[in-house]
Amino acid sequence: MSDMNTVAIFFQQLINGLSLGSIYALIALGYTMVYGIVKLINFAHGDIMMVGAYAGYFVLCAMGTTPAGMVCAFIAAMVMCALLSLVIERLAYRPLRTAPRLNSLITAIAVELILQNVMRVLPFVGPDPRQFPTMATKTFSLGIVSFSNIQCIVIVLSAVLMVILNYIVNYTKTGKAMRAVSYDLGAASLMGISVNRTIAITFVIGSVLAGAGGVLYATAYPQIDPLMGYIPGLKAFVAAVLGGIGSIPGAMLGGIILGIAETMVKAYFPAPQYADAISYCILILILLVRPVGLLGKKVRVKV
Repeated sequence: MSDMNTVAIFFQQLINGLSLGSIYALIALGYTMVYGIVKLINFAHGDIMMVGAYAGYFVLCAMGTTPAGMVCAFIAAMVMCALLSLVIERLAYRPLRTAPRLNSLITAIAVELILQNVMRVLPFVGPDPRQFPTMATKTFSLGIVSFSNIQCIVIVLSAVLMVILNYIVNYTKTGKAMRAVSYDLGAASLMGISVNRTIAITFVIGSVLAGAGGVLYATAYPQIDPLMGYIPGLKAFVAAVLGGIGSIPGAMLGGIILGIAETMVKAYFPAPQYADAISYCILILILLVRPVGLLGKKVRVKV
């Protein structure tokens, strides 16, 4: 009986880790897509996720946590984050596209701080944490493990969005343009590809995923505040680097690994508060063995 309990606990934590890792993977995809196209680490990405969570919050407060309300919350979060990403890309990042990379990095940090503090001073948001409306939790059993309806929604919706993204990147004209621009921006421009449009679409797609991730994260951990995007955004960045920054499958794999590792440490480690440190230790160990990440590709630079 003791062995059965141990196995049940292990698989239960595995499901919990898969749920958390799915959210990390969604957010990490935005980091890795933008980096793959313009070699920019968009540190404001976590705060775009936070804006999406607030958009979902206001919709759910107005419509309630009904299925229709949840669908509208996801749509509102995605649309809001898409529009916000267009503004940020056009005003903050596009003018610095040919500038030294350090300039863009500092700008990304500045955009992150601006988003956080603007949300803190808005009268209808404010700095205080708010309880995120969530649907009633129902638990289902499957053999020796149990899972909630919220975990099902998180895992299934994350998987669906990842499949849609994979289809867009690999089987559509827009995806072909994105891959061309990521390979050689100058040559893609000479071939008639609108580089500005392609980069803007990349920001939009990444931010749409971040908006969905914000609602999912707030649903799983129902408390939001203007600083809520910092830690998930940092973890998603770690996941993207772990899987191989610039690799879409790598971002998915890195997010899942990070979520499962963090959950397992909290469940089995005597000091669960060190879960964050363990996650970063895993990143360091993998980068020592494979500096480009798990699925990253070595790039030769001609001089």
